[in-house]
Amino acid sequence: MNRGSLLIKGGRLVDPSLGLDALRDVRITGGIVYEIGERLEAHDGEAVLDASNAIVAPGLVDMHVHLREPGFSEKETIATGTEAAVRGGFTTVACMPNTQPALDEPRVLSDLLQNVSANARCAVYPVAAITRGRLGVAPVDFAALSRAGAVAFSDDGTTVADARVLRDAALAALDVEGAFISHCEDDALKADGIMNEGAVSRALGVPASPALAEDVIVARDLLIAGDTAKIWHLAHLSTATALGLLLQARARGVRASCEVTPHHLTFTDETVRELGGGGKVNPPLRTEDDVRALRAGVRDGTIDVFATDHAPHTPEEKSADLGRAAAGFSGLEIAVGAYAAAIPDLPLLRFVALLSTNPARILGVPGGTLVVGSPGDVTIFAERPWVVDPARFASNGRSTPFAGRTLPRRVLATIVGGTVAYAES
Repeated sequence: MNRGSLLIKGGRLVDPSLGLDALRDVRITGGIVYEIGERLEAHDGEAVLDASNAIVAPGLVDMHVHLREPGFSEKETIATGTEAAVRGGFTTVACMPNTQPALDEPRVLSDLLQNVSANARCAVYPVAAITRGRLGVAPVDFAALSRAGAVAFSDDGTTVADARVLRDAALAALDVEGAFISHCEDDALKADGIMNEGAVSRALGVPASPALAEDVIVARDLLIAGDTAKIWHLAHLSTATALGLLLQARARGVRASCEVTPHHLTFTDETVRELGGGGKVNPPLRTEDDVRALRAGVRDGTIDVFATDHAPHTPEEKSADLGRAAAGFSGLEIAVGAYAAAIPDLPLLRFVALLSTNPARILGVPGGTLVVGSPGDVTIFAERPWVVDPARFASNGRSTPFAGRTLPRRVLATIVGGTVAYAES
């Protein structure tokens, strides 16, 4: 990595960790933030990046990404997924463990991190499984996985169905750093449901999953979090009731956070009527009431994190009919614009906190701040409309319900460790 000096000049620096929203220049030297000031002069031989009329923020952090390796490289690879990340403004991502093999042993994490070292375009931190093979039966060795580099634990893609197993796992991991991240979906209630249960599913005549399938697991997991005192995070929260349950748990002193995706802030189950398999995702797209509640939760501070749940699939998997199509969208390259479109009046300090400062804090990873001495990870974006064209994605996955939409905010440059990893051409 180039350890020279880079001066970012003329930008509007927005950093929640510093409480700063003002015109400032940023100097990065040796891969770390060296100086912040007004009208800094370039040193001899120093690279200069003009950020006039743009926002300069701590590098964005996505704490919920599926990079698909090992095991599913036809969907995504470390190289393609992290290239998509830097194009989307992300300097750091956390990768989920529903791989083959699952990220459930130190050896698997070691192999993954070797791949990351050789091929990644940004920082990648593994989220290890909660149970061996993600089978929901036997807890993993949390301490060993933490030493191997795991920053959190999740059986994402599935729910730990047995409450006893989950509680025992939480107690076993109590002294290990790293939150438990819940995928909240009751398999018995979901059954063979392929979309949200409601008027649209009835009109289409397809099996559907009620919002209750999410809500009962949210309630259960928050109770286990309170009982065990383990730090908890709710992935891809999608219902108004789940949001209310989280507020109640926090009032009881439960240490729990949550995330919301761009698609759950934007689309409803009507999108499935329009797009078929192209609108299929887990948890499913909900109702207009749920979308309104989630937007309100972003505005009032209930929701802590914007996370894409980037879940790439092959074109063949997504072009299948609704019943057979794979669930999930590619989200890294549209996130900044999609979140801005969903809540256009959101203050920039809050926007950056949700995309950078908060996920870095929850994961306990470097970043989320441009305080002097912190990693030289920076995202530069601007209020500049653009049209989503999946054919131009770096990700192997090209399925997104945002295709063809005009989004109001665009990433101009992504700087990882003081090196420009992406710049708009």
